[in-house]
Amino acid sequence: MYGIVNKALQEMVCAEYGSETWQKILLKAGMMEEVFLSNEPYPDSTTYSIVGATSTLTGLPAEQLLQKFGRYWVLETGRRSYGHLLKSGGENLQDFLINLPNFHAKIFLIYPNLQPPEFQCQPVGAHSIKVKYFSHRAGLAPFVVGLLFGIGELFETTVTVEQTKTRAAANDFDEFLVVWE
Repeated sequence: MYGIVNKALQEMVCAEYGSETWQKILLKAGMMEEVFLSNEPYPDSTTYSIVGATSTLTGLPAEQLLQKFGRYWVLETGRRSYGHLLKSGGENLQDFLINLPNFHAKIFLIYPNLQPPEFQCQPVGAHSIKVKYFSHRAGLAPFVVGLLFGIGELFETTVTVEQTKTRAAANDFDEFLVVWE
């Protein structure tokens, strides 16, 4: 993953738990004082180690931490780093979700070594969309749930998100149903 992911996780943790806790997390994760460069790729294991250490030291289960981070990613990192791309994704929640599969194609221009997930989005009704998430990275479905909640907040729309299929259940994807009023 690119350093921007680890930097965003650091920002979220420092904002919520303080920089002293972040230093303890780095030690627990087996890292010395680490400065993450946004445009540099890092091994996925670095991010997973940070998530594990953060979960252990804060007492927040990894699933809840990832969901919280997904929301943070959209509302803080996304707005700050990709604001123009977020605005070009659609004028409302439904349009944005339908255009979500195209988002990483645009990000790929910024991060040429990106190994992005793939999204397939299919409207199910006037107020719901099925989102399929394909990724070579395991365990990030809770992050996607947080992303979907964050996207709802971005468009000032209350959503419910239900995971309807899991990769662990013999699928090569996770599937979510996003519903709004």
